[in-house]
Amino acid sequence: MRKGTKFFIAVFVALQFLPGQIGNAAPPDQKDLKEILRQLDAAAANFHSTSADVEFDTVQTDPVYDKDVQKGTVNYKRSGKAFQVAVHFVTENGRPNPKELTYSGGKAMLYQKLQNQLYVRDLTKYESYLLLGFGASGIELADKWEIKYLGSETLQDGAVPVKTERLELVAKDPDVRKMYPKVTIWVDTARALSLKQVFDQGQGQSRTGYYSNIKLNPSLPDSDFTIKTDSKTQIMH
Repeated sequence: MRKGTKFFIAVFVALQFLPGQIGNAAPPDQKDLKEILRQLDAAAANFHSTSADVEFDTVQTDPVYDKDVQKGTVNYKRSGKAFQVAVHFVTENGRPNPKELTYSGGKAMLYQKLQNQLYVRDLTKYESYLLLGFGASGIELADKWEIKYLGSETLQDGAVPVKTERLELVAKDPDVRKMYPKVTIWVDTARALSLKQVFDQGQGQSRTGYYSNIKLNPSLPDSDFTIKTDSKTQIMH
């Protein structure tokens, strides 16, 4: 697995997070996992698009502690199985570092504005995993992941408390499982959205993300998912 491809997948999968502080955790009760997945099926049918502010955190604890924090905005649009993602990073570790990250039709592109470099990756093989969290139905989750129910938990979306169901996911695809041995999501079944996700990469590394100012089903033009470059842009593969 090339490092660049792993980065792209990490960002796109991780961009299904909404902001919130964990609180009021409850142990698993008698709620049936099948019922949770059924609720996601119903909510996913009404999902079309979303936009939000996003924070994407990467943490390493071994051999020494290191944390990278990127902040910006994200747009996501889905029509059937087809979807588009556009992330506009503004800062990295509190300093300006504009980046544009898009995905559409199996192709991921990362434009680093300060370096004027455009990186391109084909992620067709992993497309079904990129749906995680934004409008993913229970059927889609169960098709790609082994799922364990960990109980309900209340997260804060700004000032609004939201009850979520916490699910532990293990990918059925061995290539994805090598990158992420375990994924934990806190999902709002009423909207088919993950409020938080933690990606355990093993060896002391993890990725977490948060959203705020979420808008559900806004009108998003295709231009929101287009990267603007110039004649001097260096194309990287």
